Amino acid sequence: MPTPLYVCKAEFFKMLGHPVRIRVLELLQERPHAVADLLGAIEIEASSLSQQLAVLRRAGIVVSQREGGAVVYRLATSDISDLLRAARRILTDMMSGQEDLLAELRELQGGEGA
Repeated sequence: MPTPLYVCKAEFFKMLGHPVRIRVLELLQERPHAVADLLGAIEIEASSLSQQLAVLRRAGIVVSQREGGAVVYRLATSDISDLLRAARRILTDMMSGQEDLLAELRELQGGEGA
């Protein structure tokens, strides 16, 4: 029996559900990066970064290539950039709604003190 699509999607989003992985993808969205560059930008232990890159590589989200003495990573597809932009738009809309609610609550709270 094949795995239902919704289960595959859940596994995909679970794989993305780590702050270091998201940060790596954001950096790779700008341009390919050598591991040393990623280490400098993210400021974590090399072993931790290696583990997170391995997860992304196994999932087919990133690809690596040796260039001289460095291993350079890039996004496997531009669809990942589209996904990150969509997430940013969704979060911006969500935060905007929260700001409106907060302003309304502050307005109500100000009326109570009068």
